[in-house]
Parts: sequence; structure tokens; C-alpha cells
Amino acid sequence: MRGSGKKPIIGILGGIGSGKSTVASELGKLGCKVIEGDDIAHKALDRKDIKQKIIALFGEGVSDPSGRIDRRKLSDIVFADADKLLSLNRMIHPLVLKRTEELIKRYSCQNRVKAIVLDMPLLVEVGWANRCDKLIYVGCKRRLRVDRAKKMGFDENQIKIREKFQISLDSKADIADNLINNNSDFTALVRQVTDTLSHIVDNG
Repeated sequence: MRGSGKKPIIGILGGIGSGKSTVASELGKLGCKVIEGDDIAHKALDRKDIKQKIIALFGEGVSDPSGRIDRRKLSDIVFADADKLLSLNRMIHPLVLKRTEELIKRYSCQNRVKAIVLDMPLLVEVGWANRCDKLIYVGCKRRLRVDRAKKMGFDENQIKIREKFQISLDSKADIADNLINNNSDFTALVRQVTDTLSHIVDNG
């Protein structure tokens, strides 16, 4: 239960291509501060010490000609080997979680912020669902998710491989406090996001 004046922390759940980031973005437009786990992780990959550790673990092949980590190559390697994925997560996740806590502390002091939104791919898997006051599940038919994921550069097999390392969508839907249906048009999605945020903020 939140104390008086505390900003609600909202976690976004859903499958690949479901529209989690779109929902998070719309919440941002409504006065929330959005913390993007992927963005923090990508910045971590540019740190010299992290690059050196990743190359030591996975080989020179994971870097591009400019010396930066090639995220697609790295993903292909770790999602083909559970042990390698675990090694990468142990390296990156503490940095992501530390930065997330710093941002939560900062945003909690900003009066105009309605809520703090966590858009993190492995929110449940890394135990951060417990850090949230409310969880929103973004539901979407698989066919639509696959089509959207393809536009992001994924094929259906890559989606299956990644989902193999994640908690089932049914389990995520079951633990959610609020459900948003993203099978229709954008206007319908925005309306649901607006209604959901109002419910969370007004009812605490």
C-alpha cells in the first residue's frame, strides 16, 4: 500500500510485439515518467568495462567494426544458450536495476509526475513485479504480435526462442491488476490507457 504522496509505480507486462512500449509512451504523455529498461541496458553496453567483459565472454565476433557491441549478434548468441543468457543477465541487470532505483527516487520527488512506469522486458523474471504498486498486462493476439515484431526485425522463430526464456503470458496476465486489449485500433488503445491510469491514480 502506498503512503501519502508516494508516486504509484506501474509495471507493464505482455508478449513481444504486444505494444508494451506504446502503452508506456501513452502513459508518458498523460503525465507519467517512463523508465525504459532496454534503453538503460543499451547504454550499459557502451561502457568500456562492460564491453571488455562481453567480448571476453562471447568473443570478438560480438563487436562491430567501430568497436561497439552488436546487439543483434549478442542476442542471437545468448538466446541460443541458457547459460550464456544467464551470464549476460548477471552482468547487465544489476546496472539496470541500480539506474532504475536512481530514477524512481528522482521522479518520486517531482510533484507533477502522476506515476512512474517501468517498461522492462523481464520485469517479472528478475523479480521487479514486487517493486510495482500496479501491473498492467497488454493483451494482443499472437498473429498481430508476430506481424508487429517482424516490423521490428524479428521473425517468428526468434520470438519463440525469446519467449522460451520468459514466464508464460497466461501467468503474466494472471498477476496483472489491469488488462489492456491491443487487438483493435490506436484510438481504442489510448482510451483504455487513459481510463486505466485514472483508475490507478484515483483509487491508489
